[in-house]
Amino acid sequence: MSEYERSRTMPAQPEQVFDQAANLGQLDAWLPDELHVRVDDPPAVTVHEDRAGQDTAALVRAEGEQMRLEWGTREQGAYAGWLQVAGIGSGASEVTVHLSFFEDSHDPGEQTVGDALEGSLRRLEEQVRLRVDNTAG
Repeated sequence: MSEYERSRTMPAQPEQVFDQAANLGQLDAWLPDELHVRVDDPPAVTVHEDRAGQDTAALVRAEGEQMRLEWGTREQGAYAGWLQVAGIGSGASEVTVHLSFFEDSHDPGEQTVGDALEGSLRRLEEQVRLRVDNTAG
Protein backbone atom coordinates (compact mmCIF):
# COMPACT_ATOMS: atom_id res chain seq x y z
CA MET A 1 0.00 0.00 0.00
CA SER A 2 1.23 3.49 -0.85
CA GLU A 3 0.04 6.74 0.72
CA TYR A 4 0.60 10.33 -0.37
CA GLU A 5 -0.40 13.65 1.13
CA ARG A 6 -0.01 17.32 0.27
CA SER A 7 -1.31 20.53 1.83
CA ARG A 8 -1.73 24.09 0.62
CA THR A 9 -2.78 27.33 2.25
CA MET A 10 -5.51 29.24 0.41
CA PRO A 11 -6.56 32.87 0.98
CA ALA A 12 -10.27 32.20 1.48
CA GLN A 13 -12.72 31.17 4.17
CA PRO A 14 -12.86 27.39 4.69
CA GLU A 15 -16.54 27.26 3.67
CA GLN A 16 -15.73 28.89 0.33
CA VAL A 17 -12.89 26.46 -0.32
CA PHE A 18 -14.95 23.42 0.66
CA ASP A 19 -17.95 24.50 -1.43
CA GLN A 20 -15.71 24.77 -4.48
CA ALA A 21 -13.92 21.46 -3.83
CA ALA A 22 -17.16 19.58 -3.17
CA ASN A 23 -19.01 20.88 -6.24
CA LEU A 24 -19.40 17.59 -8.14
CA GLY A 25 -20.19 19.40 -11.38
CA GLN A 26 -16.83 21.19 -11.27
CA LEU A 27 -14.44 18.47 -10.06
CA ASP A 28 -12.74 18.37 -13.47
CA ALA A 29 -11.70 22.00 -12.97
CA TRP A 30 -9.23 21.05 -10.24
CA LEU A 31 -8.60 17.29 -10.50
CA PRO A 32 -5.56 16.08 -12.46
CA ASP A 33 -5.97 16.76 -16.18
CA GLU A 34 -6.10 13.04 -17.05
CA LEU A 35 -9.06 12.34 -14.71
CA HIS A 36 -12.65 13.12 -15.66
CA VAL A 37 -15.61 12.59 -13.35
CA ARG A 38 -19.12 11.90 -14.57
CA VAL A 39 -21.74 12.17 -11.86
CA ASP A 40 -24.12 9.21 -12.03
CA ASP A 41 -26.39 8.95 -9.00
CA PRO A 42 -24.53 10.60 -6.10
CA PRO A 43 -22.56 9.43 -4.33
CA ALA A 44 -21.92 7.18 -7.36
CA VAL A 45 -19.65 8.59 -10.05
CA THR A 46 -17.64 7.23 -12.94
CA VAL A 47 -14.00 8.25 -13.25
CA HIS A 48 -12.37 8.15 -16.69
CA GLU A 49 -8.59 7.98 -16.67
CA ASP A 50 -7.00 9.09 -19.94
CA ARG A 51 -3.70 7.29 -19.24
CA ALA A 52 -5.37 3.88 -18.93
CA GLY A 53 -8.26 4.74 -21.24
CA GLN A 54 -10.76 3.18 -18.86
CA ASP A 55 -13.75 4.05 -16.74
CA THR A 56 -13.89 3.11 -13.07
CA ALA A 57 -16.95 3.06 -10.81
CA ALA A 58 -16.30 5.21 -7.77
CA LEU A 59 -17.99 7.01 -4.89
CA VAL A 60 -17.61 10.63 -3.79
CA ARG A 61 -19.08 11.82 -0.50
CA ALA A 62 -19.06 15.35 0.84
CA GLU A 63 -19.33 15.82 4.59
CA GLY A 64 -20.16 19.52 4.83
CA GLU A 65 -20.13 19.76 8.61
CA GLN A 66 -16.60 18.32 8.73
CA MET A 67 -15.55 20.12 5.51
CA ARG A 68 -14.31 16.78 4.22
CA LEU A 69 -14.59 15.16 0.80
CA GLU A 70 -13.97 11.40 0.54
CA TRP A 71 -13.73 9.19 -2.54
CA GLY A 72 -12.70 5.75 -3.66
CA THR A 73 -13.32 2.94 -6.10
CA ARG A 74 -16.49 0.90 -5.69
CA GLU A 75 -15.98 -2.66 -6.92
CA GLN A 76 -12.24 -3.13 -6.68
CA GLY A 77 -10.40 -1.52 -3.79
CA ALA A 78 -7.78 0.17 -5.98
CA TYR A 79 -7.58 3.55 -4.30
CA ALA A 80 -9.24 5.94 -1.87
CA GLY A 81 -8.65 9.50 -0.83
CA TRP A 82 -9.88 12.47 1.07
CA LEU A 83 -9.67 16.25 1.07
CA GLN A 84 -9.93 18.17 4.33
CA VAL A 85 -10.39 21.94 4.67
CA ALA A 86 -9.49 23.71 7.91
CA GLY A 87 -9.69 27.37 8.81
CA ILE A 88 -6.39 28.84 9.99
CA GLY A 89 -7.57 32.36 10.82
CA SER A 90 -7.30 35.70 9.04
CA GLY A 91 -9.65 34.49 6.30
CA ALA A 92 -7.30 31.71 5.18
CA SER A 93 -7.67 27.95 4.96
CA GLU A 94 -5.43 24.93 4.77
CA VAL A 95 -6.43 22.19 2.37
CA THR A 96 -4.96 18.71 2.74
CA VAL A 97 -5.37 15.96 0.15
CA HIS A 98 -4.52 12.35 0.96
CA LEU A 99 -4.40 9.40 -1.47
CA SER A 100 -4.06 5.70 -0.67
CA PHE A 101 -3.30 3.09 -3.34
CA PHE A 102 -4.07 -0.40 -2.06
CA GLU A 103 -2.36 -2.27 -4.87
CA ASP A 104 1.07 -1.45 -6.31
CA SER A 105 -0.30 -1.95 -9.84
CA HIS A 106 -2.57 1.09 -9.35
CA ASP A 107 0.12 3.36 -7.88
CA PRO A 108 1.53 5.68 -10.58
CA GLY A 109 4.58 6.42 -8.43
CA GLU A 110 5.70 9.06 -5.97
CA GLN A 111 6.78 11.70 -8.51
CA THR A 112 3.63 11.37 -10.64
CA VAL A 113 1.28 11.43 -7.65
CA GLY A 114 3.15 14.29 -5.98
CA ASP A 115 3.00 16.39 -9.15
CA ALA A 116 -0.71 15.58 -9.59
CA LEU A 117 -1.53 16.55 -6.00
CA GLU A 118 0.42 19.81 -6.23
CA GLY A 119 -1.22 20.66 -9.55
CA SER A 120 -4.70 19.83 -8.24
CA LEU A 121 -4.26 22.00 -5.16
CA ARG A 122 -2.96 24.85 -7.33
CA ARG A 123 -5.98 24.57 -9.68
CA LEU A 124 -8.37 24.38 -6.73
CA GLU A 125 -6.85 27.58 -5.36
CA GLU A 126 -7.33 29.24 -8.76
CA GLN A 127 -10.99 28.15 -8.82
CA VAL A 128 -11.51 29.46 -5.29
CA ARG A 129 -9.89 32.78 -6.19
CA LEU A 130 -12.18 33.16 -9.21
CA ARG A 131 -15.22 32.40 -7.10
CA VAL A 132 -14.21 34.74 -4.28
CA ASP A 133 -13.31 37.54 -6.71
CA ASN A 134 -16.66 37.16 -8.52
CA THR A 135 -18.54 37.22 -5.21
CA ALA A 136 -16.66 40.29 -4.02
CA GLY A 137 -17.05 42.17 -7.31
